[in-house]
Formats: sequence, structure tokens, C-alpha cells
Amino acid sequence: MKELDYVLTPGRYVGLADEEDDFVFPERFAALKAEFAAQLQEEAELNSAILKNLKSVKGDG
Repeated sequence: MKELDYVLTPGRYVGLADEEDDFVFPERFAALKAEFAAQLQEEAELNSAILKNLKSVKGDG
């Protein structure tokens, strides 16, 4: 620790795990794109529900 000026960041002492990038990019990208589209749809539904609830609390609707 003295050699590293007493810095306690674990990575300096144990190193980083080796990660393997053995995936097919087009397949991974398609899966991520589909997941993102589903999340955008869910966001739109939640925003709509929030606006509806706010209107009912406010008394506008």
C-alpha cells in the first residue's frame, strides 16, 4: 500500500475481471432495441396515467 501512496482503491490491488465479448452484435442490438421500444411504450402509458390522475386531483377533468 505504501508503494501506491496509501490509495485504497481495490482495483489497484486486485485488478479487473476479464470480460469476454463473445456475442453476436446484430442479435444483441435487436434485443436491446426491442427492450428500449417496450420501455418507451411503458413510459408513454405511465405518463398518460399520471396526467389523468393529476387532472382528477386538480378537478379539471
